[in-house]
Amino acid sequence: MNEISELDLQNLRHLIGGFSTTQCKMQAYAEQATDPEIQQFFQKSAQSANQSKQQLMQFLQ
Repeated sequence: MNEISELDLQNLRHLIGGFSTTQCKMQAYAEQATDPEIQQFFQKSAQSANQSKQQLMQFLQ
């Protein structure tokens, strides 16, 4: 694999941090939701953010 430039590394760090924050917020919203459909929506959103974060982290390996 080619080396990642410093700018690309900074962008990855920014994106990974954003997805991590989104995951935490969506999980917190899911825990607070009383409507099962809304709760499921937030849980799926949290899972999606986690998957995106994991995919981006593969570039750092």
